[in-house]
Amino acid sequence: MRQGKLIQIFTLSATVMALAGCGTITPSPLTQDELNQTNRTDKSMASSAVEPIDGPLTLDEAMARALKYNLDRRTRLMEEALSMNQLEMAEFDALPKLVAQAGYTARDKERATYSSQYTPNQVVSSFQTSSYSSERNHGTADLGLTWSLLDASVGYYGGKQQAERVLIAAEKRRKAMHVLMQDVRTAYWRAASAQQLRSQVQQTIANAESALADSRKVEAERVRNPMDALRYQRQLLENLRLLESIEQELASAQVDLAALVNAPLGQPITIAETSLALSEDSMLTLPIQRLEDFALENNADLREQHYNSRIARQEVQKTMARMFPNLNFNYGFKYDADQYLVHNNWNEAGLQLSFNLFNILTAPTQTKLAEAGVKLADQRRVASQMAVITQLHLARLQLINARKQFLRADSVYETDVRIASLVRSRANAQAQSKLDEVANDTAAILSLLRRYQALAQVNVAENRLIANLGLEPRLGSTDALKLKELTQQISMNNRQPWAPLLSGAEKP
Repeated sequence: MRQGKLIQIFTLSATVMALAGCGTITPSPLTQDELNQTNRTDKSMASSAVEPIDGPLTLDEAMARALKYNLDRRTRLMEEALSMNQLEMAEFDALPKLVAQAGYTARDKERATYSSQYTPNQVVSSFQTSSYSSERNHGTADLGLTWSLLDASVGYYGGKQQAERVLIAAEKRRKAMHVLMQDVRTAYWRAASAQQLRSQVQQTIANAESALADSRKVEAERVRNPMDALRYQRQLLENLRLLESIEQELASAQVDLAALVNAPLGQPITIAETSLALSEDSMLTLPIQRLEDFALENNADLREQHYNSRIARQEVQKTMARMFPNLNFNYGFKYDADQYLVHNNWNEAGLQLSFNLFNILTAPTQTKLAEAGVKLADQRRVASQMAVITQLHLARLQLINARKQFLRADSVYETDVRIASLVRSRANAQAQSKLDEVANDTAAILSLLRRYQALAQVNVAENRLIANLGLEPRLGSTDALKLKELTQQISMNNRQPWAPLLSGAEKP
């Protein structure tokens, strides 16, 4: 009786505690100390193992730093690693299950039963005896092995699907790398133009402000016609507005580049002196059919759709596997501490065949749904193929046009530089007004900016075409390679970016 009372008290206490716990859960917002600690930790993690920029930054090193240290790229690599781990876990789904259990059973009263003698066709009105054959308190343990044919079949196809998802993660990483390299090229040339133009823009703004002050002084003294002075100031103000817009446009270039290469924000980055010249255009002479075939073989988006189609077909097979009867086998070692048992430990085996009869009704619908998924995946692949071919033609045309625009911008810049030099010489000889000097200096600055922008557009168009063709640097592990080694590999690739295409290689 005492033990029964203890069991009742324990059960009642556990129930009260559970109900009390359910009623006291309240939202717990982050404290300021927790936020500060987390922010400090995250900031430390973001900059950990990042080599400082010691000298002028080249385009090759900027791309290497982005591939090695960029935070978004690190996320992509972790996603790919997670897919690999999920594949390893999926491989265990087809294995048998080995389960170990242990328990303890307690009763406040014995499990007693009445018994009577059995007599055919006769109703017994009273029980003969009462007895019990188990202890009130006893422990149990068992170790069981279970294997299901249905679970093994579904796990097999699920593992194959997860293997395709690993390949999809790799294609997404390739696509993210192309986008990252394109962004680095754009930000690098913006930063280069900002570095080149900063002093010229500031000097020209100072000259324009000085000329504007002189003009207002002349206007106040009424030495010249007020209308002429106002027109003169109006032109100076237009030039100032143009110069200030250029300065504002270039102001964020360093921040964008620093974010891409994971450099400290606010720390100035010196851009290396780089030749403003076009790369070779041998790939533009290739037949467009050759480019289409290469893109259809290697484009990351299209390859991803191929893998999705394979996943959809494996889903049909997995659906069919679920409709078959399930064969379940189990084998276990049992133990029970009950002293009334003759054998306290024994082995137990079983074989069970089961079938869900409703599968007969739902099989057509399930099959139809899975086949519809295959058709949808195939349609997406066809649409992606047409999109890849369209993007290829557009990227090729954009590269041709960008190269023409750069050559034109280069010619305009050379002409504006010569004009600005002549006007500056005449202004020094007091044969030309400050307005003309400021206007021509502004035009020369704008021409140089457009020259950099045109070269950046050439790089962007090249990178877009490279991404569409599925070309990328042949690199080792960015984690294993040192920054210097990675920079050298990217430099070699940038000198011959079209080598796999020109050599007839099928896969970069």
